[in-house]
Amino acid sequence: MLTLNKVHHIAILCSDYEKSKHFYTQILGLTIIREIYREERQSYKLDLALNGTYVVELFSFPNPPQRPSRPEAVGLRHLAFEVINLNETVAFLTSKNIESEPIRIDETTEKRFTFIADPDLLPIEFYER
Repeated sequence: MLTLNKVHHIAILCSDYEKSKHFYTQILGLTIIREIYREERQSYKLDLALNGTYVVELFSFPNPPQRPSRPEAVGLRHLAFEVINLNETVAFLTSKNIESEPIRIDETTEKRFTFIADPDLLPIEFYER
């Protein structure tokens, strides 16, 4: 049987590198581990950490195709982050002019959650602990 240890990282391809870099570092607060420009690919690769743990690779490539978000398409649906206080999270996002969906309750866990979109409309979920 295959033995997996943990999720190593999530790769995200963006259309506007500087805008996405700002969103993931200045809004979501992920920290930069390393940033590399790969001349042969005309591509940036930004490795990002959450609480010191490597979690996201942010890539840029020239003219990537758009990802359908609505209607939902087959494949990775969204990226979810656990938060302590959802009301504070929504208030912070609102202060940064980021609109969130109405807060919902997970029918199974009875926990509260909401969604926003990153600069390329990738759904980002905030799930209250």
